[in-house]
Amino acid sequence: MHTHTPARRNFLKLSARLATLGLSGLGIEPIRSLLVSEAFAAPVSDYKALVCIYLFGGNDCNNTIVPVDAAKYTAYQTLRAGLALAPARLLPAIVDPLGNQYALFNAMPELNTAYAQGKLAIVLNTGALERPLTRAQYQAGLLAPSNLFSHSDQTLQAQTATSNTIGGGWGGRLLDVFGVNDTLGAISVSSAATFLQSSGNAPNVIPPGASLNLSGMNIYPPAAANARKQAVAEMLAMDGGHPLRAASNAAFADGLQLAETLAGTGAASTINTVFPGTNLGTQLKEVAKLIKLRSQVGPGRQVFFCSIGGFDTHTSQDFNHQSLLQQLSGAMAAFYQATEEIGLPTKVTAFTQSEFGRTLQPNGSGSDHAWGGHQFVLGGAVRPGIYGRMPEFALGGPDDANNRGVWIPTIATSQFGATLGKWFGASPAELDTTFPNLVNFGGVTDVGFML
Repeated sequence: MHTHTPARRNFLKLSARLATLGLSGLGIEPIRSLLVSEAFAAPVSDYKALVCIYLFGGNDCNNTIVPVDAAKYTAYQTLRAGLALAPARLLPAIVDPLGNQYALFNAMPELNTAYAQGKLAIVLNTGALERPLTRAQYQAGLLAPSNLFSHSDQTLQAQTATSNTIGGGWGGRLLDVFGVNDTLGAISVSSAATFLQSSGNAPNVIPPGASLNLSGMNIYPPAAANARKQAVAEMLAMDGGHPLRAASNAAFADGLQLAETLAGTGAASTINTVFPGTNLGTQLKEVAKLIKLRSQVGPGRQVFFCSIGGFDTHTSQDFNHQSLLQQLSGAMAAFYQATEEIGLPTKVTAFTQSEFGRTLQPNGSGSDHAWGGHQFVLGGAVRPGIYGRMPEFALGGPDDANNRGVWIPTIATSQFGATLGKWFGASPAELDTTFPNLVNFGGVTDVGFML
C-alpha cells in the first residue's frame, strides 16, 4: 500500500508575497515559479483531474438509454406509454459485453460518437446504497438509505456517497488523500457544492467570466496599488487570537490569492476549442482553461463541479428532456475535444451524477422521483462499454422498489466513486476511508470502466 503525505501551505504568506510583487503585471513564468514552490508541491508524480457534471432535478435515465432488443423494448413501450421514445428517436444500437442491445436518445449524437470512438462508458442503475439491497429487504424496511426520493437528501447522498454525514463530499475527500489544499484544487464553476468539501481543503467557486479581484486594487501608479494590497494582507494577518476571525481572514486571504493567481495569465489559459454557447458549455470551457493553467505547473490533482438544472420533469418532459440532453451531449463532447487540445485526454475524466432517476411509469406528461439511474463517464482513460445491468422492466418486479418502476440500484455510488478514485491514484485502504460504505459490497470496489 502506498501513502500520501499532506503538504502544508502558508496561504497568508503567499498572499502577501503575491500582493507585494503585483502579480497582475507578471507573465506566466513568474506565476509558475510561485505556484510550484509554495502552493502546488504535490506528493504525486503526475497530473489528473476529475470533473463532476451534476444533473439537478433527477435525470430520467429511462429515456436516456433504452434497451432495444425486441422483448425489452416492447416492455419499455408498454410501460412508458406516452413517454416512450419511438425507434426513429433513438440512435444506432450499441451492444454490451453480453450482447444486449441499447440505444441512446437521438438528442445525444455527440456522446454516441464518443462511445463509438472508445471514449465513453455508460454505467447502469447506480445510486445511493449503504449495502446490497433486494426488493424484499426494502419492502421489509431494511437497509435502505434514509429519506429516499427527496431532492435535497439524495443530492447530499450522491455527493457524499453515504446517507451519513462524514465530513464533506467524496470529491473533497479524494483530494484529502493526496494532501491537496491549494486554491486551485477543488473548484466549482456553478455553485457551492458539498461534493468538493472536506476537512482538509477549501473549495472555491469561480463563475465563468467573473472578476474575483477586489475593487480599487488596481489603481495607478502601481506603487499605490501594491501599498493597498499590502495593507489588506497585513489586516488579514491581525486576527487578535479569535478563532472565528482567524478562519474568516484565512478564507478571505485564500480568495485574494486565487484572484491574483488567475490574473495576468493571458495565453496560458487560452482554449481554442469551440464550445456550445449554453450555460453548461460555458462552465466546461472555464474548467478546461483552469485545467490548462494548473497542469502547466507540474504534478497534482484537481476536482471540479459543474451543473445543469431542469431535470425535475414532472410535466412536459418530452421537449424539456430532449433539450437538456442536447446541451449535455454537446458540452461534454466539446470538453473532451478541449482535453485533446491541451494534451491531457488520458489525464482528465468527466462524469455525470444526479440525485435519482425517475419512475418508468409516467404520471401523464412527465415522470416522478425514483432511485437508481444511469451515468456517463467520458475521457481518454475510460474503458469503453456498458457496465452493470439494466433493470427488468416489470412494475412490481424484482428490481422495482414499489410498483411504478423505481429501480433499486445494483451499483452503489461508493463503487462508482471508488472506480474513479482508483484511477485517480488512491490505494485500497484510502478508498475505504474515502467511501466508508465500500466494505459492505463484498470486495467489489472496481466497476471496471477505468483503465
